[in-house]
Amino acid sequence: MHTRHTPVSELGSLGLTIARYGLATVFVWVGGLKFVDYEVQNAEPLVKGSPLTSLLRKKLGAHGLGRLVGGTQVGLGMLVAAKPFAPQASAVGSLGAATMMVGTLSFLVTTPEAWQDRRFPQLSMLGEALLKDSVLLGASLLTAAESLRAAQARR
Repeated sequence: MHTRHTPVSELGSLGLTIARYGLATVFVWVGGLKFVDYEVQNAEPLVKGSPLTSLLRKKLGAHGLGRLVGGTQVGLGMLVAAKPFAPQASAVGSLGAATMMVGTLSFLVTTPEAWQDRRFPQLSMLGEALLKDSVLLGASLLTAAESLRAAQARR
């Protein structure tokens, strides 16, 4: 079956490609930063406020948690990028990225520093940065769906 290429389909294809490799780049780059002291320190307000990450921090220490999160992010980013070669693995990476984004968005609730004067809707700079993760969540879900379609087409 031949699919007709239209400007709209080409635009959608370009958007998905940019979303995929933008998502992969963010995950690999930011994941790599988790191995650097300043990034571990920047994450402290987020980590300490969250019930899950605060428990992990107690067990692993701040740097250990940073390495765990960073290694996971780098791995997920590489999986997301692997779609041309391994679409099923890429879908797993995208779904993992989506899960991480739900986790980071939860910091909006658990981190008092995300708000100016602790009032809605006045986000701090940290809150604004966290809110942008909703776009990464959407990109993760779109790339997961695209990877699953590609994996099914290979069967």
